[in-house]
Amino acid sequence: MAGERVKLEAQERESTGTSASARLRREGFIPGVLYGRGKTPHAIAVPERELRGVLTGPHGRHAILDVVLAGQKTSHASILKDFQVDPIRGKITHFDLHEVRLDQPITAQVAIELEGESPGVKLGGVLSALVREVSVEALPLEMPDRIIIDIGETEIGTNLRVADLVAPEGTKILDDPDTVIVSVAAPRVEVEEAPEEELAEGEEPAEGEEPSGEAPAGESAGGDEGSSDSDEG
Repeated sequence: MAGERVKLEAQERESTGTSASARLRREGFIPGVLYGRGKTPHAIAVPERELRGVLTGPHGRHAILDVVLAGQKTSHASILKDFQVDPIRGKITHFDLHEVRLDQPITAQVAIELEGESPGVKLGGVLSALVREVSVEALPLEMPDRIIIDIGETEIGTNLRVADLVAPEGTKILDDPDTVIVSVAAPRVEVEEAPEEELAEGEEPAEGEEPSGEAPAGESAGGDEGSSDSDEG
């Protein structure tokens, strides 16, 4: 379960824009925005190392961040709503935090984790994980890090649906209960084409087939065209 609270010190950005954000990144800070509950958003920046520590912590994106702005004593209970990563360098380039009330439910995407070994797979079946996350509603401190589903009884032909997920106490799964999340299909069988049978010596070809090695009617077996004109002088 979640419930981890992480203190995150941030400084307000005096200027925004592409050049200002690039300068912050060179200095080891990541620009972001703290959205309040109906309040004016704060343009902030946090050290890249601290932000990465949040993302790689045991609760990842579901940790409650107690954001403390420089010069303030009060903290803002927030969640990491989104972040962008440079596709080439792999560094975080921007992030969004949303302030939340701890006594009001929120909605978040929670990962599905498979547990156990499928008997159907042991017999050659093919397991497919069709859905990897579900939408969950819960209080911020009760939001699960992941939802585990046991595949230890999945035979060939078995489908596990959202309805088969066991939601932790105090949480609610919002996705369609009939959505298939895991399936175990029968192995594919490749059918080999039968080789063409050769006629045994002396065997007549079937009706409509050309005799092997004989030219079609109307053509000379020797292939000499115009032989009837060879004696013309």
